[in-house]
Amino acid sequence: MKNGKSQNSRSEISLDERALRYLEKSGATTVEELYTGLRIGAPLLTKAEVTDIVWLLAAQDKINLQDAPPKSLVDFLRTWQENWWFYASLGISFATILVIYFTPPELPFLALRWALGSAFVLFIPGYVTLQGLYPRDRTIDSAERIALSVPVSLVLVMLVGLLLNYTPEGIRLTPILISLTILTVGLAAMALTRRYTSRTS
Repeated sequence: MKNGKSQNSRSEISLDERALRYLEKSGATTVEELYTGLRIGAPLLTKAEVTDIVWLLAAQDKINLQDAPPKSLVDFLRTWQENWWFYASLGISFATILVIYFTPPELPFLALRWALGSAFVLFIPGYVTLQGLYPRDRTIDSAERIALSVPVSLVLVMLVGLLLNYTPEGIRLTPILISLTILTVGLAAMALTRRYTSRTS
């Protein structure tokens, strides 16, 4: 019984070493590719065993695990935990328009107007701009993004106001809302595309 256990232990250690050598030789790879590579010398190996080996090597800090890159922009959009900012930005933008035009100007709707309007003007444009300028999360951290969003938003809003000043519509509520919404949606779409490209490159 002891001999059997020691033989199994030696074969497992050997398989771990083979997996590590394969990864070092081939560079970044997927579990599927590792499974195919290891099956050449061990045809009875299962995917579950390879997955266990990968988790073991990761627990020993011998390899780094990363999510597989999305296959398409649609797949990338489905990762809610990574793209929550995109949906939140669009949601706040459209909710601001609905609240301003379809709710009475009295409490508690007035407080909601102020809250959504402040986020829509002072935060959202700058935040989506920074998401596009720095698509990789490790470039700047979340605190820096939040801190820089307000001044960047102010600059963008002032530029929109300056441009509207030279149009027949002028600086009025409806032109400002429409212009900022178009700007926010455009910047958010650009940022989403850049983040998707950075994940697949």
